[in-house]
Amino acid sequence: MKNLKDEMSNLTRLISMISEQFGTRCEVVLHDLTGDYNHTIVAIENGHVTNRVEGGSGSSFGLQVLSGHKKDGDVYNYITQTKDGKVLRSSTSFLRDEKDQVIGAICINYDISDLLHFQNVLENVTMYPSSKKDVEPEVFANNVGEIIDHLTAQCTEYIGKPGVEMTKDEKIKALEFFDSKGAFLIAKAGEHLREYLGVSKYTLYNYLEISRSRVPNHGNGSLAKNRK
Repeated sequence: MKNLKDEMSNLTRLISMISEQFGTRCEVVLHDLTGDYNHTIVAIENGHVTNRVEGGSGSSFGLQVLSGHKKDGDVYNYITQTKDGKVLRSSTSFLRDEKDQVIGAICINYDISDLLHFQNVLENVTMYPSSKKDVEPEVFANNVGEIIDHLTAQCTEYIGKPGVEMTKDEKIKALEFFDSKGAFLIAKAGEHLREYLGVSKYTLYNYLEISRSRVPNHGNGSLAKNRK
């Protein structure tokens, strides 16, 4: 596959088939990952599941794959949760071009919230608990700003204090965290992170280079394109 545009007819028919097969609780999304990450969704069925529409942004999971921090990419049948509390059983398959570069993704998110409620009812009756999978911290955002907000909240919890109160070493560790999540693939992410950490543009990228020097094979995220 050279690009998604060449296969759009086949791909949109595929996601329509999946959504028709599994009904209105099954969201199916086609992402174009070759351009602006704030507008990756080129087709979506049953977008009410995660409250997203065509033209919306990719999730936090996709950023990690594009940055090179998740090498295999494809993940099937994992559990995640939306901001409004829906529990989803999800699968993500990345589409690649002839050079094996990621150019898109097809994602399936099936709302199992009601099924879990009935499962809990049965457990209370049978007194036989079933095992539960850990919930993946994936963010289904309407725009990349929401992903940045989520990552900064995660970082504050990870380090144990707000960015402006961190020491130099803690800020370097924080930037290692953001880099591992693919944050620097988001255009102008540096502006948000400079404000969060309370540092200058020069200091931010100096600390980032230090953090990357400590992590072998830190990924393929572009540093230069986000120095805007």
